[in-house]
Amino acid sequence: MTFGLFLEWFIKSLVVILSMTVGFAYVTWFERRVLAKFQVRIGPNRAGKQGLLQPVADALKLIFKEELVPAKADKFIFILAPVLTMIPALIITGVVPWGPSITLFGKTFTLSVADINLGALYILTVTSISIYGITLAGWSSNNKYATLGGLRATAQMISYELALGLSFIGPILIAGTMSITGIVEAQKNLWFVVYQPLGVIIYMIATVAEINRSPFDMPEAEQELTAGYHVEYSGMKFALFFMAEYIKMIAICMIGASLFLGGYQGPFLDQAPWLGPIYLFIKIVALLFVLVWVRATLPRIRYDRLMAFGWKILFPLALLNVMVTALVIILVGG
Repeated sequence: MTFGLFLEWFIKSLVVILSMTVGFAYVTWFERRVLAKFQVRIGPNRAGKQGLLQPVADALKLIFKEELVPAKADKFIFILAPVLTMIPALIITGVVPWGPSITLFGKTFTLSVADINLGALYILTVTSISIYGITLAGWSSNNKYATLGGLRATAQMISYELALGLSFIGPILIAGTMSITGIVEAQKNLWFVVYQPLGVIIYMIATVAEINRSPFDMPEAEQELTAGYHVEYSGMKFALFFMAEYIKMIAICMIGASLFLGGYQGPFLDQAPWLGPIYLFIKIVALLFVLVWVRATLPRIRYDRLMAFGWKILFPLALLNVMVTALVIILVGG
């Protein structure tokens, strides 16, 4: 690897990490403001204009909170678990392009950290790794509520991972590639949401369950498990779990936009390539609004019904979607 290539990779990685960490802070503000509108409240409005400095106030509060480790906890794993949860959330979008290739100083740059042929497989692999942090957090805390939360998270992720993987197959079959850049480029004329309306619904439901968001937030059900797997965490260790959840929200919206909504594709992109990241940002915000809308509208479902829904309804629908997509492609002639 030459120094120039390493520097390019380093700058791109830095841009993604900074965008995600700053984005996470303002997704929390966005969610609180939107929820307040749904519930006919005002929401955060004290720290800065329209409450825009509220994420900064929350961060400062968590930084100065006392860090506690339970006496009978496995200290090494207890400290490691939040890091194991956070890292996959940051690296998952490394293969997602933010815009078309640009030429600067006679050199062409791709606007993604890594444009690999197996981008979809990479995303699914990293997604499955993130469960280890949550499971280890629950186990290492030596707390029955935390352990139950960790076990619930594991069972839930295994149940919805299959449907999530199958929802990727529709766009892959239509585009004829597993590269996320290739899938986005294939949507230049028509977004895949037109061909895959059921695939979009399956993807959104499965990803909400994967990241333990309402109405699938059973691993941290407050009424049953106080706070679930992170019940013993405080200070910055708790903040890392909090960050991971909201960064995953941005990531699933970014991936969903790329698979089904054309990613950075939009009008006048050929004349003005800089519009690509703006189009992608608008689509991410729209999908984030849907996630917040779901949280504001739907109550938490019972755990046995959550599992039954995953295996008896969502998984068969995902299989049906793949079969119909493959059949149509064969009949149309590829």
